[in-house]
Amino acid sequence: MDMANTNTAERPVRIFFTTRGGGFSKAPYEGLNLGDHVGDDPTLVARNRAHVADVIGLPLERFVYMEQVHSPTVTVVEATTPTPVELTDAIVTTERDLALVVLTADCVPVLLSDADHGIVAAVHAGRLGARNGIVKKTVEQMVSLGATPATMHAWIGPAASGRHYELPQEMVADVEKHLPGSASTTVNHTPSVDLRAGIVRQLYGLGVVAVNTDPRCTIEDTDFFSYRRDGQTGRQASIIFLPADSEGKNA
Repeated sequence: MDMANTNTAERPVRIFFTTRGGGFSKAPYEGLNLGDHVGDDPTLVARNRAHVADVIGLPLERFVYMEQVHSPTVTVVEATTPTPVELTDAIVTTERDLALVVLTADCVPVLLSDADHGIVAAVHAGRLGARNGIVKKTVEQMVSLGATPATMHAWIGPAASGRHYELPQEMVADVEKHLPGSASTTVNHTPSVDLRAGIVRQLYGLGVVAVNTDPRCTIEDTDFFSYRRDGQTGRQASIIFLPADSEGKNA
């Protein structure tokens, strides 16, 4: 499991990106499949989720998953919020030691934080969600809770790249119209979208300038689950939380 940890005095936030390495699932979900909606053995998925919780060091009940449906819906959550959160593609919290989880297998995972104001978010930005403003709506929801774009940080995880995310030209043009900067070309010189590029441009336009992007492509890198590459497959996770022992204003 890949783990990126940003628990510093300046940014007391912890983030994690998993791969398919390790875990208990069998083919075609072989590895650390964390998706319980893809046809995998529920017992094995539960073991995988428990393993991730153990590695991260939080109780399993402190992890909040989503019923992701490619919507523009953002939901503010607390420890008492039932998981998975129904019909949403972004979750936001001000609670500490509450891990927000987004599951992907080509879509873009976006983790957002404002450590100064004690607010974090996890976003599932697929083609439709990104096109319909799920990232922008999440930033706006965070601002309504007291965050400021200038003190926010974004981490964009592994996802389908423009090199391989081929789409019909009409669909590319539609995404580009709503998420400028997304239009791209594949390695075969066919139309494609690079959602991460469009999201980065959108974040900059919203005033979020601290942006880190993982360049790995889930379609070409077999360390990751990819729906486009394999069809029936598992899901990796991107996870963010504010540790209770951090030094943010809400600590």
